[in-house]
Amino acid sequence: MRLYPSTENVPKPMVTIGEKPILWHLMKYYAYFGHKDFILCLGYKGDQIKRFFLNYDECLSNDFILSNGGKERQLLKSDIEDWRITFVETGLHSNIGQRLNAVQRYLEGEEMFLANYSDAVTDLHLPKLIDFFIKRRKIGCFLAVKPFGTFHVVSTSADGYVKSIRHVGQSDIRINGGFFVLRNGIFDYINEGEDLVDEPFQRLIKRSELVAYEYDGFWANLDTYKDKQRLDELASKGKAPWEMWKNGNS
Repeated sequence: MRLYPSTENVPKPMVTIGEKPILWHLMKYYAYFGHKDFILCLGYKGDQIKRFFLNYDECLSNDFILSNGGKERQLLKSDIEDWRITFVETGLHSNIGQRLNAVQRYLEGEEMFLANYSDAVTDLHLPKLIDFFIKRRKIGCFLAVKPFGTFHVVSTSADGYVKSIRHVGQSDIRINGGFFVLRNGIFDYINEGEDLVDEPFQRLIKRSELVAYEYDGFWANLDTYKDKQRLDELASKGKAPWEMWKNGNS
């Protein structure tokens, strides 16, 4: 509802930033760093995500040559030609833990994997997150970021006097940024019906098996219509920090 009317007819991952869904932006981000084997955990209006890729026309987002009276098209570069995408129906009302359990069979033989909420973008150099995780030899890791928004954090005394008030981004508060690196052992911590953070992560914390990578660079979530407007503006001006495939940042 916070993204209405953008989500009236599409699932949240299909809400656009500029001309493309945020899901596409995230997959382009991962592909830029060489991660091109995707598993999409589908739920609400998952058919629209399937149709988007089944009908995807790379000529609309890439340079190409049209010849022979329009009968032949030659792409000069490609978006998704070397991507491998597995589409999995994981339940209309499933939580994150249930969706992960539903795709466990597609992750057999993988020592670790990346996961994402598909509702935020960042300019994080992804290999730094992965290296941080590998060196610590734990089961789970997530990106810890400063909140993105216009809220202010207030500190008061016991009798109600305001001691300080400052923008949430200038505070010491960090939130789960929705970018994860997980070992396959995470499935041993997710019981039937459980969400990822509420129960499994609490078990990991008790065993000192969960770490967080603190990042102060660009991170922004797509949670409200105002968030969408800001991200649309960055994209339209060619100043989108997460579009590293355009900026050549590494």
